Parts: sequence; C-alpha cells; structure tokens
Amino acid sequence: MSAHQYDHGHTVAGWVGCGIASIGAALVGAGVCFVSGVLIGGGLAIGVVALLVTWALHLAGWGKGPGVRPRDEWGWRVRDSGASAGHDGCLGCRLAGRRRAGRVTEVALPVRGDAGGEPEVAAAVGADSVR
Repeated sequence: MSAHQYDHGHTVAGWVGCGIASIGAALVGAGVCFVSGVLIGGGLAIGVVALLVTWALHLAGWGKGPGVRPRDEWGWRVRDSGASAGHDGCLGCRLAGRRRAGRVTEVALPVRGDAGGEPEVAAAVGADSVR
C-alpha cells in the first residue's frame, strides 16, 4: 500500500526515465556553460535514451496509463496488471500497436418509420478513422 492519499503516478518507469533525463539535462547545461557542442549533443542523445527507456519500461508494465489506477497498484514498485493489453488513450501503447485510438461502440438509434417500437441497435464509429 502506498502512503499517498491520491494516485500521483509514481512508477519505476517514471523515476528511471526522470533520472536518466536529469543526467542528460545536466550535460546539456554543462555544454552551454563550456560552449561544447559535444556535451550538448551527448546530453540530447541521453535525453532520447531516457525517452526510449521510459517507453520500454512502460510497455513492460512498470509504468501507468492515463487516469487513476486501482488503489492496490498505487505503490511505485507495483507492476501494472493491464499493460500487456494496452491502456485506453495511451499514446505509448498505440505507438506499440497495443490499442487503437478509438473504438466501435453500439448505441441505440431510433429508426425512421418506427412507430414507438424498440429502437434498433446500430454500430457507431468512434474517433478511429484509421484502419
């Protein structure tokens, strides 16, 4: 159980990615101070590595999707149980091919000429226009 009252999103992926990105930012800062293109380029490269490591850890279940997690998964060392199927609305999962951006949902729509009978169920397309 977490000591936090709210789900702040502290995860292994977040902490590791933030740590690596901090090292990259420090190198970029040192490169600016010392006018060194090598340090600036190295710091930017480490920033890209931080992004990729964070994404890989998220896909491995050590991150979290958008929204609030179940209370028993609030601890930062708890693996995400739904990561293998992908998260709704998660760009990282969509880029990995785990979830589509939208869904086809069924809604009840009245049919013309229906004189008070049961409305038929029609498929309405969500936000996903890419096949």
